[in-house]
Amino acid sequence: MAGHLMPPRWMERARPFLAGLDALLGGRGERAVSARIALFAFSVRVVSAIIAFVSQVLLARWMGAFEYGIFVFVLVASVILGGLSCLGFQTAVIRFAPEYRATGRLELLRGLLLASRLFAVAVASFVAGLGLLALRLAPDAVPDYYVLPLVIGAFCLPVMALGEVLDGTSRAHAFAKLALLPTFIVRPLLLLLFMEVATGPLGYGASAVTATGCLLAATWATTAVQLLLVGRNAARAAGPGSRAMAFRTWVAVALPIFLVEGFFNLLTNVDILMVGHFMTPADVAVYYASVKTLALVHFVYFAVKASAAQRFSQYLHAGDRARYDAFVRETIAWTFWPSLAVAGAMLVGGELLLGLFGPDFETGFPLLFVLVAGVLARASVGPAESVLTMSGEQKACAGVYVATIVVNIALNILLIPALGLFGAALATSSAMIFEALALHAMARRRLGLVLFVFARQVRVPSRTADPAECDR
Repeated sequence: MAGHLMPPRWMERARPFLAGLDALLGGRGERAVSARIALFAFSVRVVSAIIAFVSQVLLARWMGAFEYGIFVFVLVASVILGGLSCLGFQTAVIRFAPEYRATGRLELLRGLLLASRLFAVAVASFVAGLGLLALRLAPDAVPDYYVLPLVIGAFCLPVMALGEVLDGTSRAHAFAKLALLPTFIVRPLLLLLFMEVATGPLGYGASAVTATGCLLAATWATTAVQLLLVGRNAARAAGPGSRAMAFRTWVAVALPIFLVEGFFNLLTNVDILMVGHFMTPADVAVYYASVKTLALVHFVYFAVKASAAQRFSQYLHAGDRARYDAFVRETIAWTFWPSLAVAGAMLVGGELLLGLFGPDFETGFPLLFVLVAGVLARASVGPAESVLTMSGEQKACAGVYVATIVVNIALNILLIPALGLFGAALATSSAMIFEALALHAMARRRLGLVLFVFARQVRVPSRTADPAECDR
């Protein structure tokens, strides 16, 4: 009788993930290499998540909930604006640099490397200047306790934008360590070090102003060293010689991708800014701590996405439907099942983890159960936006994110005044579920793909078009 027993259904659904795990541990082919790349990126993200979590715990303990909430608000605003100020050039570098190296057009590569850095710094400086001017002309528009930290944070924007471009340059040249370590490992460690020096030997108070100043110093120091190392290695790859510019071509590619990535970054952070608008800094601190506790779950998605986009494009344009469909299914499984496991661990230990921030932060524990529903909904469709953008559907994907942000902001406006932090969590989770459903529907409609972890097959049975035909 034992021989006739069928495996449980969940094991059948998890089979692509198990197959990928087998390829990772024992294979030598292309799939194994890709899986190891994803594992490396995931490992760095795991370590960075631990460092970020510990650093945020220490900062919260140092400053208390109110001052910590002010710092968090400024930090999130700086990260969002710094990333948006690149206008997609950090991704344009990834798109064009390998092509220019492969075709020997090194004069364009040299021009791209210089233009991307200058452009990001110039736009970010302009945005920072507008922010400072707004604070000068309308000082009563924000509470007094935000003003000085926001002024300091404005000076972070140019170097944060430059760091984004340097990360993209490193990825384009396969400088894996330089792409991941400065932003995710070095900068948070320097923030802690500078904060310890500032509140210890230098005698400054543990306030949001001090923490923002330390963030500024850590960001400038990290980016300066990264610029030196990336610039030297990239210059070696480009070689000496004159520069050529194809600025209109770069912008034409960068802007559509910027819309997708920019809206995605807004989506992942706008809830914190909305809480800061409607509630006190102490509430921002509790909500941010809850989000940070679930950050490790998100890193599964980012790790898979980092190694998948190039192969989506490769199989698509080669017309290899079988490998394309199989790889799409694998990436969904690799995103969902580890996310589910990590999410379960976070829920089991969530109250203890939040308690590390301080006694006031344990009130955020119920929020985890609401937020995790949205995180798992997003994971259930895998890196769907990469599938769409690599298939020439950037505009459709951007439309999904515009709609999702509108839904998120509208729900936050409706629910935060009525339900407080629970309303913010409910709004964010609902927006993520909407995003997953919209991406699923768009992929099915435009590409004939069923992007869902529990789907029996990836491709809609009636769809007969070759995947290469999806390229527009």
